[in-house]
Amino acid sequence: MTKIEQVADEQMVKNALGEEEYDELAEPPMAMEEGNFPYGEALWPKIKAAMKEIYDPEIPVNIYELGLIYKVMIHPEEQNVSDVSVIMTLTSPGCPVAQEMPEWIRDAILPIEGVGQVDVEIVWDPVWDPSLMAETAKMQLNMFM
Repeated sequence: MTKIEQVADEQMVKNALGEEEYDELAEPPMAMEEGNFPYGEALWPKIKAAMKEIYDPEIPVNIYELGLIYKVMIHPEEQNVSDVSVIMTLTSPGCPVAQEMPEWIRDAILPIEGVGQVDVEIVWDPVWDPSLMAETAKMQLNMFM
């Protein structure tokens, strides 16, 4: 896999767009599909923020805006905790962090108060391609389509 060079950083894009427009453009296409993300759930903003702290080591964009997260489910609360399931992909099957990435996500979400177990599953369908990136990620990488 070829390393993609970052052109602008997150703060540069925020400065250019303004915070509100940045937030709207930071949503990947999968986030727009009904039922893929648990909008309205109290834990969702914290889970999303945790995932946005994880970066692909070869592409300097967080995994959420990169479009690697396909679905997040927060299961019904039991004893004041909810289990979380994440379905994701990688940029390629040969990704050098294929074994570590699910652990990074699990380790980022587990400390959130109210989270029980975290299950992370890697899938290959649909295959990831740059069209799955949020507009902010495309701007940071100068990849306009």
